[in-house]
Amino acid sequence: MSPSKTRYNAKETEAKWQRVWEERGTFAVREEAGRPKYYVLEMFPYPSGRIHMGHVRNYTMGDVTARYKRARGFNVLHPMGWDAFGMPAENAAIENRVHPAEWTYGNIATMREQLKGMGLSLDWSREIATCHPEYYRHEQKMFLDFLDDGLVYRKESWVNWDPVDQTVLANEQVIDGRGWRSGAPVERRRLSQWFFRITDYAEELLAALGELERWPERVRLMQQNWIGRSEGAYISFAVVGRGADDPLNAIEVYTTRHDTLFGASFMALSPDHPLTAELADENPDLAAFVAECRRLGTSEEAIERAEKKGYDTGMKVRHPLVGGLELPVYVANFVLMDYGTGAIFGCPAHDQRDLDFARKYGLAVLPVVAPRGVDPQDFEIADEAYIGDGVLINSDFLDGLSVPEAKTRMAERLEAIGAGRRAVNYRLRDWGISRQRYWGCPIPIVHCPDCGEVPVPEEDLPVVLPDDVDLGVPGNPLDHHPTWSRVDCPRCGRQARRETDTFDTFVESSWYFARFCSPRAAGPVDRAAVDYWLPVDQYIGGIEHAILHLLYSRFFTRAMKRRGYLAIDEPFAGLFTQGMVCHETYRREDGEWVSPDEVVRAEDGTLRHAVDGHPIVAGRVEKMSKSRKNVVDPSAIIDRYGADTARWYMLSDSPPDRDLEWTEAGIAGAWRYTQRLWRLVTEACAQLPPPGEPVPTAIDPEADKLRREVHRAVAAVTRDIEAFGFNRAVARIYALSNTVAGFAADREGGAWCLREALETLTKLVGPMMPHLAEELWQALGHDELLADTPWPEADPALAVEETVTIAVQVNGKLRGTIEVPRDLDEDSTVAEALALANVRTAIGGAPVRKKIVVPNRIVNVVV
Repeated sequence: MSPSKTRYNAKETEAKWQRVWEERGTFAVREEAGRPKYYVLEMFPYPSGRIHMGHVRNYTMGDVTARYKRARGFNVLHPMGWDAFGMPAENAAIENRVHPAEWTYGNIATMREQLKGMGLSLDWSREIATCHPEYYRHEQKMFLDFLDDGLVYRKESWVNWDPVDQTVLANEQVIDGRGWRSGAPVERRRLSQWFFRITDYAEELLAALGELERWPERVRLMQQNWIGRSEGAYISFAVVGRGADDPLNAIEVYTTRHDTLFGASFMALSPDHPLTAELADENPDLAAFVAECRRLGTSEEAIERAEKKGYDTGMKVRHPLVGGLELPVYVANFVLMDYGTGAIFGCPAHDQRDLDFARKYGLAVLPVVAPRGVDPQDFEIADEAYIGDGVLINSDFLDGLSVPEAKTRMAERLEAIGAGRRAVNYRLRDWGISRQRYWGCPIPIVHCPDCGEVPVPEEDLPVVLPDDVDLGVPGNPLDHHPTWSRVDCPRCGRQARRETDTFDTFVESSWYFARFCSPRAAGPVDRAAVDYWLPVDQYIGGIEHAILHLLYSRFFTRAMKRRGYLAIDEPFAGLFTQGMVCHETYRREDGEWVSPDEVVRAEDGTLRHAVDGHPIVAGRVEKMSKSRKNVVDPSAIIDRYGADTARWYMLSDSPPDRDLEWTEAGIAGAWRYTQRLWRLVTEACAQLPPPGEPVPTAIDPEADKLRREVHRAVAAVTRDIEAFGFNRAVARIYALSNTVAGFAADREGGAWCLREALETLTKLVGPMMPHLAEELWQALGHDELLADTPWPEADPALAVEETVTIAVQVNGKLRGTIEVPRDLDEDSTVAEALALANVRTAIGGAPVRKKIVVPNRIVNVVV
């Protein structure tokens, strides 16, 4: 049976071409001096066990970009690996009584086959897994390098402690006061932790955001806010009753609103402030209050949402500028030790948090900034603090000044009397990298009773995790191992203890993109390879990683440059954040969630359970999640419709930066187009001339019109792919398919033009539906792989649009549009515009005073 008589068999075809690509090493690459490179990278996955629709969307976008750039002549690096350490593996090991390594590598094997089934143009020879000793040995080496450079240190700090997972959590991993995975209420503990000194680069990381022109603006803004540069002043308040020889005879605060100092009515200390600790030692009530505060966790979000509470210590401080004024000192649950100095002065009139606190504890509220034009005598603060601009009042030498002027004058006065100094501060804190768990990269330090903290010698790396651990005992399994932590000191030989904390998994993901450049190198990187491939030209991933992962990677790149591993500062030249994949949710009448494959729609439109027929209620469209059971299994979709159809649907339904709603109607429509394109090409093959024939000397006008549509489509799809407008590209390909389907080849030059159209159509869908495209390319008579074929080039003479749409305005207000030949003369363009009914109505009987024409864009009639 000829191809034109058969139905497209996705399963057989996709397996065939995946096998061909693998056997030929089609997507394996190496450095080629003089050839332009392009590095495409999607954020590598955690090996959870199965890919989900978010993976399908993310990796499809990356694959389209990689295949397109390859067709444009670039040497494309498109690798894949696994972010393989972390608590989920440890928890799964406990639940399923398997070793984390067994669980992880088993999941990797499953997901690898699933991703290969998508037909991704990946160089699998570069595959890495961060849990493999040959990966993390280099991470340990760089840690020691950074330690040598002063970028690593250890100190005691307050941390979020998950009592169930028995590990430290970052602030971002505390949701509503609970651990993000366990859901247990988070506790605060003081632990010795290892830190990366990311604050050394705070100003540089902030300033460089302006150079990341191909990053989304909102991501740059999120990072800017996270770094949080502020210009302010340190102010010292003398403690009443404490002598000069007392180290705590003054309390220093950092503020960005030193202009409001005359409105201060209290001081508040963090529960973790040294002075608080001193006072709590002698005051059981204060100690109990501090313990209550510590149950909030350390995240700003949790603290901000909690009821503002304070404890009056009975201590007072002297106002530095107002003689005789003493301010009460509270310990407050909303003051963070990790920002500024761990102490604040409260100006209730101009800070809502301070105002709520002052009202609660009966403290004075004195406005010192008033809106312009308001009589200071009449200006009062009720239930809302005034945080707007204005002029200073009730502030002695500052009265009448603007807020910026007052800040300058106040800083000058404080410096003159030795009570303060101007300073720049950052919200960014150093990166705590210690985690108390087993399944992570061991920190290569030995604790010796004589030598202190001793780095593990390079020749002894990697420090490998022990296999025989007991995960059933609460706490860090490495602490409980009978022998692993017992080692001799590398310096003195005395019995010592190995560090049992492991790295935060963000460490592994902060440099993996560099390892991909030379994944089998003897050191962390091969310098020639990273110099060729880096930076990543296009990075793709979720907005949820906008802050930590990207910020840590930016820091790590700079640290690696400092040690000579790299020559660049920024790891990702371009960043794209894709939307989520969503699905309608379903519930039984009792509220139990039901998965989509359990729901059937009756003829009357009502929903019923597929097994028991009970009524089902449709809910909101939400992000696919296991908890709501609104997930669709990619493997089932690929098995039924093929990978190309799933890829096509992911690209076609909505702009890639927005959420996509998965529907059965949508995937079925994509499958119909797959079959239609197959028939469109294969049924025409018999009437086509052989490939490679020259352009006919004579071409019928209708055939010429087809050629013009083809070349316009090439130009449009090229622009859209370059701009990540995949859904627009798909729409243009649909339109071209319709044009080709309606073309009759029995005209002069028609058969040649039809071949050009079908070959171009096949090339355009190639990055999106690569298996189908390869099969069609072969059906069209070509021996070489489509994957090795150049991208089509639009002939400018043919691609020019014959008509343009021009906006017509009357007195600057849009009244309609006209479609006219491109470059139509001005008089004719105006005549067309004046013929519009809406324009005539808007003009009425008024005389036309002016006609402004922007060629091919706008006509503005002024009356």
